[in-house]
Amino acid sequence: MSESDGDTRTKTLNFNIGVLGHVDSGKTSLARALSSTASTAAFDKNPQSRERGITLDLGFSSFTVDLPEHLRGGQLQYDNLQFTLVDCPGHASLIRTIIGGAQIIDLMMLVVDVVKGVQTQTAECLLIGELTCPRMVVVLNKVDLLPPNKRQSAIEKMTKRLHKTLESTRFKECPVIAVAAKPGGPEAPNTEEPQGVPELIELLKKQTYLPQRDPGGDLLMAVDHCFSIRGQGTVMTGTILQGSLAINDTVEIPALKVTKKIKSVQMFRKPVSGAMQGDRVGVCVTQFDPKLLERGVVCTPGSLRTLYAAVISVRKIGYFKGSLATRAKFHITVGHETVMARVTFFGLPPAGASEPPSDTRPSPSLPCSLETPFTFDREYFYQDEYVTGQGETSSGPEPEQWALLEFERPVTCPSLCLVIGSKLDTDIHANACRLAFQGRLLQGFEDKSFAETALPRLRIYKTKHKEGQVERVSDDYTVIGRNLFKKETNLQLFVGLKVTLSTGDSGIIEGGFGQSGKFKIRIQEGLCPETKQLLSSTSKKKGKGGGKGGPANEEEPKADSQPVSIDLHFKRYVFDPHKKMVQS
Repeated sequence: MSESDGDTRTKTLNFNIGVLGHVDSGKTSLARALSSTASTAAFDKNPQSRERGITLDLGFSSFTVDLPEHLRGGQLQYDNLQFTLVDCPGHASLIRTIIGGAQIIDLMMLVVDVVKGVQTQTAECLLIGELTCPRMVVVLNKVDLLPPNKRQSAIEKMTKRLHKTLESTRFKECPVIAVAAKPGGPEAPNTEEPQGVPELIELLKKQTYLPQRDPGGDLLMAVDHCFSIRGQGTVMTGTILQGSLAINDTVEIPALKVTKKIKSVQMFRKPVSGAMQGDRVGVCVTQFDPKLLERGVVCTPGSLRTLYAAVISVRKIGYFKGSLATRAKFHITVGHETVMARVTFFGLPPAGASEPPSDTRPSPSLPCSLETPFTFDREYFYQDEYVTGQGETSSGPEPEQWALLEFERPVTCPSLCLVIGSKLDTDIHANACRLAFQGRLLQGFEDKSFAETALPRLRIYKTKHKEGQVERVSDDYTVIGRNLFKKETNLQLFVGLKVTLSTGDSGIIEGGFGQSGKFKIRIQEGLCPETKQLLSSTSKKKGKGGGKGGPANEEEPKADSQPVSIDLHFKRYVFDPHKKMVQS
């Protein structure tokens, strides 16, 4: 941009790099080695973190480089490139924080300790990266700890192993580079120069692209730090996830249900008039106590919803070893919050069921969220657990599935956001992946009494099957049945339901017969002759053996004659308050 434009301000492209990796792999020292300007949240500002030497919250820092050749030109005409490093904590118990940070990341930098290789958390970081980020660079750190004569072969060996690990992920063949961010380890004096860092910066420049940034739509900003400046007001720093903001805009802090006016905006200590999606900003508002919001979201007033329950699309994460059972509780990360929720899985009715019409069946090749849009107009089949593609009969793609999440406390989130379900109470040191499933939020319920007001619209059904026997024929159009109901069952609920006899005759339950749970079936078409003959022969056989009115009447028929069975099939909607039985 030339001086003569009258606007001498340089235009900076902000590119967010997530620095993820196992605890103690040296992420913070790497970020420190890369950075020149540290943003306010940077580098373990948390006192607890300083004591343990472990990053406990998303630290942010940035450095600016010349715009690489491949980003020059184009409509937006940037002058330089600013890398914002989002240093994500590596402790397994802090996975919630990582998921929060991963939603704003353009490129992932996975830091691996060259001596230890891939550890449990490294694998979990990989998964989060796969869910949230299109590109990755792997950094082998601490190469100074390898003996110089074996260093090169050890690096090559580890690079090979990593490529093998990444083969089945979206990051296959991603670049691997070796560095020593802090030679001598964290306690060493800062006299030694980091090794391999200039090469890493060049590699990062090569990996950049113009992220899709859209200033349109509602503002959503993830706040990671909040502090007050005397005489100015309260500054909230964070990253704009969507939309844009400007001085004098009114924004809402939905968790506190308050709105505030923006007094000033800064980007890495330089005042600006506004900012848009992907930018790291500090926003100053007045009369607001910073203690009320350490981290959370800020948005266009009224644009976020507070949900008590939600329907999501769902896909199991392959590395998760357990089963996903209905009624189980999972930690659900949605927007910037992690909350416990009870989960109910459901899917499309089995093939051959009356729903859905053939033209809306999913095509197996399409990706998860697009095949069959979720709608309250269709019927769904209740599942006791998530159905994987590896059944006894099939090993095809997993069938499309959804889940109802009932949150233990309300959550505030944007629509269609990413949802991750995990079992964070699994032992941290167990070598197992704790991320269980992922999906998109499709439908939220904002009413506290959603179970009464909204869930009955959700037509998820279970199929039921009962079997009984014909006791005897009453006349050509009526038979008496038994063993279909318990003595205490309220038969009125079943009156009018269709049943089928094993002989092929079909009829309708007319009502009870006597006190012991027996019932009458009306055969509208009349019993066919074969059935009558069969039934009269079984009754005769029974009638023999016993004395007058003796108990022999109740005896089962002899083995050579099959009793006639009665089948009753119906379905029941899980959320129907009246618990009605329905037959298609």
